[in-house]
Parts: sequence; C-alpha cells; structure tokens
Amino acid sequence: MPTTGNPVLNLSVFAVFVLITLYVVYRASSRNVTASDYYAAGGSFTGAQNGVALSGDFLSAASFLGISGGIAAHGYDGFLYSVGWVVAWLVGLLLIAEGLRNTGRFTVGDVLAFRMRQRPVRAAAANATLVISFFYMIAQMAGAGGLVALLLDVTSKWGQALLIALVGMIMVAYVLIGGMKGTTWVQIIKAVLLLLCVTTMTVFLLGKFGLSLSAIMQQAAENNELGAAVLDPGAKYGFSAMSKLDFVSLALSLVLGIASLPHVLMRFYTVPNAVEARRSVVWATWTMVIFYLCTLVIGFGAMALVGTDTIAAAPGGENSAAPLLAFRIGGAVLLGIVSAVAFATILAVVAGLTLAASASFAHDVYANVIKRGDAEPRREIRVARLTAVVVGALSIIGGIAANGQNVAFLVSLALALAASANLSTILYTIFWRRFNTVGTLWSIYGGLGSCLVLILFSPVLSGSRTSIFPDVDFAWFPLGNPGIVSIPFSFLCGFVATILSKPDADKAALAAEMEVRAIAGIGVKGGTGS
Repeated sequence: MPTTGNPVLNLSVFAVFVLITLYVVYRASSRNVTASDYYAAGGSFTGAQNGVALSGDFLSAASFLGISGGIAAHGYDGFLYSVGWVVAWLVGLLLIAEGLRNTGRFTVGDVLAFRMRQRPVRAAAANATLVISFFYMIAQMAGAGGLVALLLDVTSKWGQALLIALVGMIMVAYVLIGGMKGTTWVQIIKAVLLLLCVTTMTVFLLGKFGLSLSAIMQQAAENNELGAAVLDPGAKYGFSAMSKLDFVSLALSLVLGIASLPHVLMRFYTVPNAVEARRSVVWATWTMVIFYLCTLVIGFGAMALVGTDTIAAAPGGENSAAPLLAFRIGGAVLLGIVSAVAFATILAVVAGLTLAASASFAHDVYANVIKRGDAEPRREIRVARLTAVVVGALSIIGGIAANGQNVAFLVSLALALAASANLSTILYTIFWRRFNTVGTLWSIYGGLGSCLVLILFSPVLSGSRTSIFPDVDFAWFPLGNPGIVSIPFSFLCGFVATILSKPDADKAALAAEMEVRAIAGIGVKGGTGS
C-alpha cells in the first residue's frame, strides 16, 4: 500500500497555506513602525489571542509528530512527554508571567538586566537565547526533513536537505516581512488549524472503534511486539535505576523548561498588561490539554491501525506516525491536510524562534551593549533582520545534520538548556532582592555551560545506535537528558556566587522598584489592568 498519498496534493495544500499566511504577514507588516511594533506587536493582542498564539508557538513538530510517534512506538512512556508539557504551564502562570510582563519590554535580557550591570548581563542573556533557540530550531528542521521524505517520497539525503533549506527560507521570510505582529497571526492560524486537524482525526478514530478508547488500546497492544506491556510504564525507559533516573531528568526538563524558552517568554510582551499575560497562559494551558488528549488517541490509533513496525520502517521513522495514520483513515486528502498542518507547525514555530533570537541579539547586544542604549530604532530593526537570516542559515545546517532524530527528544534537550540557563536567573531576579550581577552571570553561564558539556558527552551525540554520530564513542555521561544535574547546578551557582560577592553598588533603589513593579505592576505602562 502506498504511504505517501498524492505528493502533488500534499504540496498544493501546503502551498495554499504558505501563500495565505504570507499575505497575512505582509498586511501586518504595514504597521511595523517602531521597535515595539516589530518585537512585541505594540502590546496590541488580547489574552485570548495571545494564548492561542502561545500554544501555536509551542505546539511544534515535536508535539504533533514527535509525541504521536513516541506514543505509537513506546505507548505509555511516549505519553509522558505530554504530561510534562501540560503541567509546565503552571510554572509560567504562577511564577513568571506577571513578573516578566511588568519588568521587561522586549526580551528576557530586559528583565535580567533591570537592576544589574547592563552590558555583561545582556550579553549573557543574548548568548543563552541564541544557543537555546538554535537547539530548538534543529529539532523543528529535523522534523521537516522527515515529513518531506514521507510526503514527497524524497528518500535521498541531498533531496531532503534541499527541502529543509526551502522550509528554512520560507520561515525567515515570515520574520523579515512581518515581525512579531505577522508572526503572531501565523501562530494563531496555525494553532486553530492544528486543533481542528487533531480533533478531526480523533473523532474519526473513536468513531471507527465505537467511541471506545479501550478498544483502540487493546488493538494497539495486539499490534505491538511488547503486547499489553506497551500500556504500562517501562517500554522505553525500562526499569533499571539508570533508566528511572533518565526519566526523572527528562521530566524535570519538560516541566521547568517551557516557562524558560525565550520565544515563549517574549509572548508576554505582546499583551497590554499583566492580567492579559495571565489570561494568555490560561488559554494556552486549556488549548494544550485538548491537543495532548487528542495525541493520546492518535498515537495509540497509529499503533493499532498502522503498526509499530511499519512506522519504524517508514521514511522519517517515529515522526511519520501521524501522517501514516491520516492516510490510513482518510486517504490522500486527509494526508494532504495533515501534511500541510505539520509543515505549517514547523514554519510557525521556527519563525517564532528566529524572531526571539534576532530580537535578543539586536536589542540586547547591538542596541544596549555595542551602542550602550543609544541605537536608532530603524537601525536596530535592520540588525534584527540580518540576524534572522544568519540564524535561519544555521538552523538549516543543524536540521540537515539532525535529520531522522525523534524531534520530541531533541526538543527536550533545548528545554534542559532553557531551564538551566534562564529559570534560576529569572526567579532569583524577580523574587530575591540580594541577587546581583555576579550571581546572574554565574547562574546563566554555569547552567548553560554544564548542560552543553553534558549533552556533548552523552549518548545523544555518540556511543549508541540511536546517537547523532553512532560510529564514534566519546560519551561518559550516562543520561540522555542532563536536566537533573544542570538545572540544580544553575540554582547553586547563582546562590553561591551572590552570597560570596558584594552587592551591586547603587542598585538598591532599582531592586526596590523592580519588586514593586513585578508584584503590583505600579510604574508599568498599562499597569496591572485591574
């Protein structure tokens, strides 16, 4: 049975989406007059709009292709990603959203440098943002390669590399033309389409099995070599002490990483006040709940109807589970729609990442480090656009190198980096008045550096059959995800460095101002909205 459907139809549906969204982006770009318009859409979106866009920013190739594929391949253990990613939004809602919105303007660096020495802290924040965004973009571009291989029947590595490059160029166009306002509308359109897509597939599946999730899971177990064991914990992570430790490390990264991602944090600046920022997270959370419940049905449905062996043998491996299931239950038309939505998911998320990375470099490094806060806004935006091109090129190269890896797993590494570099620093900055510049730098670089080193010498890169470089072995760190070490180490670095160093001179008044702004919203444009 063919599994690619009609490549012309797949490509046509995707092309229609790209043309429509490029038109939306172009219309939105006409109102990009100031730096605030380009970076934060002038704070013009409502909480509901921004919440849907937040979910669009996060519901990536990892969510749609990686999670459904992980469930189809590993059952219960694959669904654990979903649980972590839903719970993680509570961290953003309860600890970060309001304080961040009240104390920053465009980037994470605005918050971290509010009461610190500007130049070193902004440079550190920009470095962390660029590294995190690059890792996250690699995951998205790797997903693009696997999807293209499946849909257009492009099996050669060079052909897939060419199509990854094409996807990368389109997403750079979104950022160059539309800025935050255009990118936000793309996220909203994509999120709505994605929810409609997964809901439709879920309804089809439940209807096929008499509205019985138990029947789906029973047939799925019969179609998997592990049998009923695939419905219990342990199919992927096993029961050894090291496997359990690896799972705890993964869960820690998932729960703490989302609220630390630069492109997610930037979204809190696109609303007018802190009340709308909190409302954004509530909308995003409920959107996630609906989406991940649907992926549970889709993942086990793919195991039941397509089969784990067929999925593993398909171009794109685990990432092909949802498209293969779409072809099985809806033929070439549904496959074309699912394919277009998956492509749109990748484009929209990478556009958001590219915008975050370029904004951080242009606003934090160029405007505040190089120009010492005296940059011309038009020149700053021009630097942001040039940075977007460079970041896009690097993500294309990284995506080609990581093509074929499970995108959900690659994203978990980016989340470990984000939580290691940003979470401790943001929480200390907002809630601990004694925290100083030395502590900030140690927290960022200690967390980021330790996480990078552990990833470099882990089974992710070398030493196992599923490594990016399987033919060499320089791994000495046993865990696939370093979060359980690097995240606490970041908190420890920030605490010890602050205690052992002198408080920043003449920063007491700024610390008091930041505390009032973060908690009460006094002094913030738009206030708390109450």
